[in-house]
Amino acid sequence: MDSYNGTDKERFLDEPAKRAGRTEFMRDRARVIHSASLRRLGAKTQVAVPWENDFQRTRLAHSLEVAQIGRELGDSLGADPDLLDTACLAHDLGHPPFGHNGETALAEIAHECGGFEGNAQSFRLLTRLEAKTYDMHGRSFGLNLTRASLDAVSKYPWPYARTNRKYGVYAEDLEIFDWMRLGAPIERRCIEAQIMDWSDDVSYSVHDLEDALVAHQVKVEDFASDLPLLHKVMLADYGVQASEEETVESLKRLESLSCWPTQYDGSHQSLARTKDLTSQLIGRFVLTAETETRKVHGRSPLVRYWANLEVPRDLRLEVGLLKSIAGHYLINSPIAQDRYARQRVVITELVEMILASAPHTLDTIFLEDWKNAATDAAKLRVVIDQVASLTDPGAYAMHARLTAQIESQT
Repeated sequence: MDSYNGTDKERFLDEPAKRAGRTEFMRDRARVIHSASLRRLGAKTQVAVPWENDFQRTRLAHSLEVAQIGRELGDSLGADPDLLDTACLAHDLGHPPFGHNGETALAEIAHECGGFEGNAQSFRLLTRLEAKTYDMHGRSFGLNLTRASLDAVSKYPWPYARTNRKYGVYAEDLEIFDWMRLGAPIERRCIEAQIMDWSDDVSYSVHDLEDALVAHQVKVEDFASDLPLLHKVMLADYGVQASEEETVESLKRLESLSCWPTQYDGSHQSLARTKDLTSQLIGRFVLTAETETRKVHGRSPLVRYWANLEVPRDLRLEVGLLKSIAGHYLINSPIAQDRYARQRVVITELVEMILASAPHTLDTIFLEDWKNAATDAAKLRVVIDQVASLTDPGAYAMHARLTAQIESQT
């Protein structure tokens, strides 16, 4: 029995299938997989710079892993697995070059044109910027996904409001957002979005630890002595509200697991143990969430707004602690801060150089948007859309090319 109704499967622009035998959510998944935005994630930073060694994850690798986790968890709860695949693959499409550092830089620049947020940019890509669907008047509707799929990508289902609060849509994209949220409880996430979000948290908390161990960027034996620092990072950077005693207990629970490593020495056997660590941790976080959700909401299919994903507090604290490890040792390290400062300069100067000489500096796919931009704020948004679409190497290359052109003219 299909638990999704016709409203869930509607598209903003009616678009009949080109061949029979495919569900609407299968079509959504295929559109994301074939999108240019997904391909670009293969050259965008997750946490560590991916080309510093051959093991580090890119944002595409991360998205594929989130999709595997989310698809299985969603399926176990009765949600459509293709819908979950779509949401998980698409959740990071809007992230600009240089990871969250690039997002911060663009947010500062975009203050006067409605802000910048990776999740809102993902919605913009899916509903406007990706080249796939046009109406008879020449208006782009992006990938034109179903209502349920778009809603499942919406981690923060509310608009920009000039606060520090994360958000999921810019003011100029509210038309399709409001259509997507038709009948939904105000600011409540559907269970598919909750599954996507938890799968994201689980994936990067576990895999960032694995990457850091393999790259010899962290030592397990340091965690206990550095726990006060890790606790501060949990509170300040990840918003995890926990007492110091709870953080101590979280580490003790992790250390008591049979898979918890005592060290990583670079050997094949040590790598195998690290892979077992990731498997067991993911299994722990996913199975417990599934079991708790079934305990609260029963055995029927759990879709849309019929239920919430129930994640015990202990698990959320453990995931928060794992996040803080990457946050403290990698993201907040002095070496990383120097790199972030250089990257912010690249992002800022790119926007300035493209804006100063537009439309000649714009990619041709943005020329129509530039032509239709009636205000300075609208023109700035077009430039930000272009910069956000760049890969890490693409941002460096474009910055170097435009800088050389300016220098040759002076």
